Amino acid sequence: MIDHTLLAATATKAQILKLCAEAKEHSFASVCVNPVWVPLAASELKACPVAVCTVIGFPLGAEKKEVKAFAARQAVLDGADEVDMVINIGAAKDNDFEAVQEDIKALVDSAKGAAKEIGKSALVKVIVETCYLTDQEIEGACLAAKKAGADFVKTSTGFGTPKDPDGKALPNGAQVRHVELMRKTVGSQMGVKASGGIRDANSAKALVAAGANRLGCSAGLKIIETWK
Repeated sequence: MIDHTLLAATATKAQILKLCAEAKEHSFASVCVNPVWVPLAASELKACPVAVCTVIGFPLGAEKKEVKAFAARQAVLDGADEVDMVINIGAAKDNDFEAVQEDIKALVDSAKGAAKEIGKSALVKVIVETCYLTDQEIEGACLAAKKAGADFVKTSTGFGTPKDPDGKALPNGAQVRHVELMRKTVGSQMGVKASGGIRDANSAKALVAAGANRLGCSAGLKIIETWK
């Protein structure tokens, strides 16, 4: 279930190679890396079942849909098997879910079209960035992803910076109640990925129990070492 993740701006080649080696050793679902590292990860993992996942429109989601679509196509051609995209968060806040759906569909069509050209398939996960959205907005974004043909909805980038009216920082990662809401909204036909702040086995278990069938973690090794 684990996407073994390293999305830091400071990630080095040595760290990406280490990430891939760990993913192979522990049979993680994928490694999740920034697009610049996709060719290296694809080369390292080409002879094993660990997928290569990358992120598009990350972490703000504020690029035009055409830019996201182009980036997704390039990532798939570079070797990505899975693409995690960030929605147009502002459109979701405006309750303009038609725009949210169009944004997602442009990327879905581009990524899956590129995959078909080279004789493979591509999986698209849609990051709704729950820390910025109301429950109603989360539902709307998840339904937009479902209508657009995405494969998964995903909670968070882990890079969000929500604050209360007094400027106090609020949680920015995966929460059980959000995973429950997302699973209820999309039903059993889509995946739900929980990501952001999952650092121990108990947190991971709670999110799986809530309906997540994929976990995005930079602490994947710690989680499996403490899983009982």
